[in-house]
Amino acid sequence: MTTTRAVRVGLMATVLALCASIASAEVMTWTVDGDKREAIVFVPAAPAGSVPLIFSFHGHGDDMENFQYVGLQQAWPDAVVVYFQGLPSRDGLRGWQVQPGEYNDRDLKLVDVALASLRKKYNVDANRIYATGFSNGGHFTYLLWAARPNVFAAYAPVAGRMRPAAVPRDPRPLFHVAGARDAQVAFADQKSAIEAAVRINGVAGPTTSCGAGCSVYGSGSAAPVMTWIHQGGHEYPPGTSARIASFFHDHPRTAPADGPRPAR
Repeated sequence: MTTTRAVRVGLMATVLALCASIASAEVMTWTVDGDKREAIVFVPAAPAGSVPLIFSFHGHGDDMENFQYVGLQQAWPDAVVVYFQGLPSRDGLRGWQVQPGEYNDRDLKLVDVALASLRKKYNVDANRIYATGFSNGGHFTYLLWAARPNVFAAYAPVAGRMRPAAVPRDPRPLFHVAGARDAQVAFADQKSAIEAAVRINGVAGPTTSCGAGCSVYGSGSAAPVMTWIHQGGHEYPPGTSARIASFFHDHPRTAPADGPRPAR
């Protein structure tokens, strides 16, 4: 796992913009296997009907207080956005499991408990539940695709990679953001994850451009793979949250929802 606080974006202009556009936020807590788990939850100002739900996971060594400033709640103000807090990893820094069984599946269990709780509290649209994360949180996002394919409608790892023990089996829409000069999560590893996603989704072939550095495999398919390869390093570039929100917005669930599936 890599240590990162590269997503620190505590600029006053960003904070002011967020405060102006978000009606409410609260810290929610759950007890999972005896551990106190937390998340900052942003709620739409005036929800109308069922609401989308986005689960967001910070990088290794970061925290929910900082990561909330990536601004997913501003990019999609009609969604409930949840910034989870990781628990200490083996090196003492906060992070997430990246393969099945690691840390006694503490983070997969957190997702299950939190989702059940949020569904009781809010009118969550079961066809619009999404997962995204940066770095170690991106690795966990790939694990969620493998372990919870019938919970989330789409996934958006940023600077993430796929572990051999957590390879998904079910095609799902994926948006991967990678830095061509990433020195912490090697670009070659991220490229391998993208190639695996293309195979799983069955969308190999010519791509469609979606802007500078942005490509779509399987445009128009039920499970496309979109990639944005920027020229930076291990970072969460400006505009990332807007791109993620747009991708999620365009990809509600098309398969019936059911329970968790063990990762292969």
